[in-house]
Amino acid sequence: MQTYGKLFKKARSTPIKQYLYKKNTGMKKILCSWILSLFIAQLMLAQGFFPENGPLYIDTVVPRIDITVDPDTLTWIYENPESETEFHAMFVFNNGTVLDTINPVGFRLRGNTSRYSAKKSFKVSLNTFLKGEKYYGVEKINLNGEHNDPTIMRSKVMWDILRKFNIPAPRANHVRLYINGNYHGLYINVEHVDEEFVLTRFGNNDGNLFKCLYPADLDYISSNPNDYKLEAGDRRVYELKTNEEADDYTDLYNLINIVNNADENHLICQLDEVFNTYDYLKVMAADLYCGDWDGYIYNKNNYYIYHNTTTGKMEFIPYDVDNTFGIDWFNIDWTTRDIYNWQPEGEPRPLYTRLVDNPELRKQFTFYADELINRAVNIDSLIQSIEIRKNMIAPYVANDPFYPLDYGYSYDDFLRSYNESTGAHVKKGLYPYLNERATSMNVQLESTSMAPVIKYIRHKREAGQQIRITAFVDVQTVAEMVAVLYSLNDGEIQQAEMVNEENGNYAVTLTDISEETKVSYQVSVTDGLEQEQILPCEARIINPATGDTPLLFINELMADNAHVIADEYGVFSDWLEVYNGDSEPVFLGDYFLTDNLDSPNKWQMPDISIPVGGFELFWADGDPILGSHHTNFKLSKDGEEVGIFSLQLIAVDEIVFGVQSEDISYGRMTDGNTSLVFFTTSTPGSTNNPSSIDETDDLPQLIAYPNPATGEVVNLNRKINARVFNSSGKMMFSGSRISSIDIGKFAPGLYVVVSEDGARVKFMIY
Repeated sequence: MQTYGKLFKKARSTPIKQYLYKKNTGMKKILCSWILSLFIAQLMLAQGFFPENGPLYIDTVVPRIDITVDPDTLTWIYENPESETEFHAMFVFNNGTVLDTINPVGFRLRGNTSRYSAKKSFKVSLNTFLKGEKYYGVEKINLNGEHNDPTIMRSKVMWDILRKFNIPAPRANHVRLYINGNYHGLYINVEHVDEEFVLTRFGNNDGNLFKCLYPADLDYISSNPNDYKLEAGDRRVYELKTNEEADDYTDLYNLINIVNNADENHLICQLDEVFNTYDYLKVMAADLYCGDWDGYIYNKNNYYIYHNTTTGKMEFIPYDVDNTFGIDWFNIDWTTRDIYNWQPEGEPRPLYTRLVDNPELRKQFTFYADELINRAVNIDSLIQSIEIRKNMIAPYVANDPFYPLDYGYSYDDFLRSYNESTGAHVKKGLYPYLNERATSMNVQLESTSMAPVIKYIRHKREAGQQIRITAFVDVQTVAEMVAVLYSLNDGEIQQAEMVNEENGNYAVTLTDISEETKVSYQVSVTDGLEQEQILPCEARIINPATGDTPLLFINELMADNAHVIADEYGVFSDWLEVYNGDSEPVFLGDYFLTDNLDSPNKWQMPDISIPVGGFELFWADGDPILGSHHTNFKLSKDGEEVGIFSLQLIAVDEIVFGVQSEDISYGRMTDGNTSLVFFTTSTPGSTNNPSSIDETDDLPQLIAYPNPATGEVVNLNRKINARVFNSSGKMMFSGSRISSIDIGKFAPGLYVVVSEDGARVKFMIY
């Protein structure tokens, strides 16, 4: 029985009220886009969100990208391969359905060794010259030449495997690149890891993001965080890419210190406080299957570490995975290398070795490695999908003028490289590698029984004296019991069973918990083998609230401000307005603004008081360095959520809004009113004007998509308690707080989704 730091020795059951969807009366036009609703649902239930490929990363066609740049500038770029200077260029994207132009963009070389290859890699920066410019949510585009890989496929395959394994990894697709009208060959378009990337994966982007390049071994240096600002060449080994002005390496030091110095008996507990250990075990499994020797474990290179401010934990993000699946420069057979001893002999790789040498974490790593190669990825199906993609890209390799220049590859080499070695550094064909590595790993896997895994533990105070607690649970057998063990004001320990809401995401709502009550809790899981796990090791504390909750409101907002009002720099940024409907002034420094209700302490408002009936305008531009009224988040015109929270993380006001239109604001019909409407004439910083309400196009409150259904899942635009009936009136499904419905076993026909609040929608399966 595994019971790290078990504080609650004996528990008793207590009545628990199941979550009830609270109907939001008076809401108008509250339709969220399908991206938003999936985003919110994923963040509330689990670790992160995996955005769809969308038009930019569509991988069922090969889009064309055109770059137009001054010819002399292009010559200079090629003659100065180490330069990071971005030059003006025009960007055109065409995937056969979408055709867009952005002018100007920043254009330069990117990469390391590829800067000196014949087929170079490029970076397109959309926001260098056009402040705030994005294209389908991204600010940077990485165009990789893949000159080492004759298949031009390996990195795409690994990115897909990582995403299949629920690891936050970049999206990628093949594109045709033209520069000044000349075909430069087939490239892989890989999503850039930056503040936009972490926002879509973790729901926040205000944490430290470190880019870690050789020799980033995470070895202990000293107790001084500044000593980890060491350099290699002209860059830092652990390069801070966000919050650069603060330049604070304390969080990185804390991780490195625990990884290297924690006592073996306390390693799991201490590491769990600062690092997403269990998802990194999955990254390890993927790295060792794919033979990613140019990453952390073998080459101390090519990864990011992000401080997720929602969880307080560091996240490991893989990066640059082209040297995989049998590409080798060391004369090592990566198909047979020992998964439990993969690091170079005699070199420190503490994040790998401490985990794989810990008996409990070794079992969990073994479970995830087995899960990857035997269940998450079907090798035969994977090879079939690669073959389809190979045939799709083949015509664009045949006439790629740069493909032969680095290693003399021919079109015939491209075709045979999937099944056999092409010599030199390509020791294995892609398909043989996939099969041989899986066979070898299956032989190496130790026979073991993994204790339950508990991760993504979160809590939130809700209206009506309720506290909602969620966690994700992984078990090797079945979860016989998942429960919250909790005490009120350090009193008697109580137990509340959690409900599996969706795919291992468990939740419970504790009721009748006043805001003045201190709550201590842990999550307990017992599996079918009677193995028990309790986390966190030390009970998590929900502190009591102090004082009354004031009547503060998010009164009005604009997520697509093109011409209405500019900030003090003359920039038309997104904005939101806070209104004090209380009978007393309110000190805003005691409250947070956020665009992620699961990360309530995202941005603390400035130390100012707002008078009775007063308004305060804030610029949601993601640039807090610009002043006290500039938040560290932006608003999405596709829709999202915003809220005000107290220092005790108690919700003061929350709004979920849908798709927004240019220069149309969204807010309360009158100041502090419950009804939310669109305004054709916005009033930032002053009282709302109900005479300017846009009454057109009232939207339905419940949407199902895709409709007709085209896959195994139907999504909903908001989370509901739902029942699904077929055309004969038979109930086919019921669930609590769901945002999607698994229809894999539904027969073709008409179905009706009925929400607890009375909303309903039909969908069809053909």
